[in-house]
Amino acid sequence: MFSAPIPGQSLTSEPKNVPWENPPQFPDPESALLWHMDRLQEPEKVKAIAGLLTLGLDVVTLTEGLLRSAVLDGRHSIDVSLLIGPIIHEYIVGTADAAGLNYNEGMDETSADEVDVNYTIRSREAAEILKELKETGEVDFDMESEETTEEEIEVPEEIEVPVENKPMGLMSRGEV
Repeated sequence: MFSAPIPGQSLTSEPKNVPWENPPQFPDPESALLWHMDRLQEPEKVKAIAGLLTLGLDVVTLTEGLLRSAVLDGRHSIDVSLLIGPIIHEYIVGTADAAGLNYNEGMDETSADEVDVNYTIRSREAAEILKELKETGEVDFDMESEETTEEEIEVPEEIEVPVENKPMGLMSRGEV
């Protein structure tokens, strides 16, 4: 029940007790990249990566996980992982392409909110164009197949944008 650390407990433990508090094993990006490439070529690692990609894990998340794990183990620093990250990402993409896997790269995706907003904007524009065309009489709307009236065109309600609540306390920082 009371297994959470006490505030300040980390300040009472011995320094350099964990690997990431010690100097990294590979201080330069080249040696860290070679270490990662050697590990990524092992057959069991290739199978694990292929399995994760086919299960739906995106390449960005997989790459970040590999790099964070290496930082946690004290292999290299966070700065080095930022430098070698794109190379490892491209290596994984190349391996997945060579294996013929369907994978999600995890970069160019639009969120559901953006899709909803774009749909709302397009449907409103279409409704306005139809209204203008009806008023000018440029298009014959009396077709025998299906008639679409203005009431049948559903225009979604406006999307409410959440307002960011800023802290208002005495110690909160305002814009400087």
